Amino acid sequence: MLNDELTDLGDCRPMRLSRVALTSLAIVPLLLSGCAKTPSFVAKEEPWRAARERSCLANTNFAASPFVTQRASLGGPSVCGAIRPYDVSASSSGRVALKPAATLQCDMLPAVDRWIADVVEPAARRHLKANLVELKVAASYSCRPRNGIWGARLSEHGHANAIDISFFYLSDGSRISVREGWRGSAAEQAFLREVHSGACREFTTVLGPDADAYHRDHFHMDLARHGKDGTYRVCK
Repeated sequence: MLNDELTDLGDCRPMRLSRVALTSLAIVPLLLSGCAKTPSFVAKEEPWRAARERSCLANTNFAASPFVTQRASLGGPSVCGAIRPYDVSASSSGRVALKPAATLQCDMLPAVDRWIADVVEPAARRHLKANLVELKVAASYSCRPRNGIWGARLSEHGHANAIDISFFYLSDGSRISVREGWRGSAAEQAFLREVHSGACREFTTVLGPDADAYHRDHFHMDLARHGKDGTYRVCK
């Protein structure tokens, strides 16, 4: 038995699968189509997640802010959710709006804040000669498989441990699209590549248009644990 893996079946209760069952996921939709309303996923049991979140909560004091709201829970079947999630509607002391508000777990808040303040805002001023005022949040918390593929591993979005950004809005009224700007003007390209490379210093996973077709129109950033010691990073 694969004791560290679970499969979520939409509205059905999670069940443990044998190795044979996991290799036969293609037939599961036919057997369970009556109860699965959302794409099914495979999720590992990962004790480090709760331990890391509890450590963050114990050692981080989020000052009272109109831009950060604590939520009681996230719900979601099986392993989805976070111990104490937050809705974040702005960063950098309110200078930069996040729309719609991003739902994130504890560790993600300071990482997003640092990325915006130390990377994105300076890059906007340097390459685009304007101030950053808003980010378009393409996705944050979502209890779903990676890339929405039925039977894939649970996405980091399912743990409120990821954020996707598709547009950057500036004080001069312009907006930079990840999809169009990645191969757009020289200034747009320089801005987006600096934003992407800077994200790789803050997050353990960064995926953009060069990663694959699933990320051609946004940057995906998360704090997944890679490798046995958790020090490996993915930057594409």
